[in-house]
Amino acid sequence: MLTETISPDLFRAALSRWASGVTVVTTTDADGRNHGFTASAFSSVSLDPALVLVCLDNRANCFEAFDKSEGFVIHLLAQGQEGLAGKFASKGADKFAGTDVRLSERGLPLLPGALARLECRTERRIPGGDHLILIGEVHHADQGDGEPLVYYQRGFHELIPAGATLA
Repeated sequence: MLTETISPDLFRAALSRWASGVTVVTTTDADGRNHGFTASAFSSVSLDPALVLVCLDNRANCFEAFDKSEGFVIHLLAQGQEGLAGKFASKGADKFAGTDVRLSERGLPLLPGALARLECRTERRIPGGDHLILIGEVHHADQGDGEPLVYYQRGFHELIPAGATLA
């Protein structure tokens, strides 16, 4: 039986070697206020039904809103949206200020310019250590154009196709 654990710093350093896309997840609370956070912990779960998951830090200011929400939207960010990712990763201030937000038919906040948006009904919440795993059933999806925003070794990067030569 494995009983050893590693330090959070070593774990974080090892995981920084994993390149991932960047998402911003949004919802609206019972009072109609918009909430959101940046997440790189995102994955598809099932094709039928269409399920995805995203992980939220238990200490996030928006924790209660997502813990009680009936739905959320996952925005897959495009290159050039580093500022949006940074804004939604910060604590405090109105993360939606200066952003052209519109509401979906279900009343959830939609951010412009994303490569794709997945509008979800909250299907399940699972405690997972210091995070809450939100599983959503995707009810609507739309796609934009561009290239993905990628996070690797604690910074944003652009994808270069394998075999491509740099000018």
